[in-house]
Amino acid sequence: MKNFLHLLCIASLICIMSGCEKEERIGRYGMLDENTPEYTAVMFIRGIYLDDSIDRAIDISTDRLARILQRYHTNNNVQRHLFNLKYDTVEVTPQTGQSVGRTEYAESAIVTLFFSGEYNGDKVEDLRTLELVKVNGRWKVDKVQADPFL
Repeated sequence: MKNFLHLLCIASLICIMSGCEKEERIGRYGMLDENTPEYTAVMFIRGIYLDDSIDRAIDISTDRLARILQRYHTNNNVQRHLFNLKYDTVEVTPQTGQSVGRTEYAESAIVTLFFSGEYNGDKVEDLRTLELVKVNGRWKVDKVQADPFL
């Protein structure tokens, strides 16, 4: 009976500890809260550059951008035509230094992403800016800007 209680206690601790890992680790800069525009922006880019299909990117896009993405059909076409930026391997980091205040009450946000990776053996670094809006309480990507400084 004592061993059974000991085993039950350990199993309970494992369940509790595994439940604490809700947030997904993104990049080398730690955790991002799921309810932030930065998290949605990074997940959108992962949907374009790391997933097998563009389904995740379409799911977290506004209706307008989702229609545009669907016209391209594949990740490679979206990378080539919408982003004009191809990678064999890529890491994406949100540039959060410019954000001021809390985003939980905001209805729109602009997130600049730093891309660092390789294409055909060459190191490629670039920036892209995403405009996001809140739709029914969820952040959605609305526009992609090639150069935030233009």
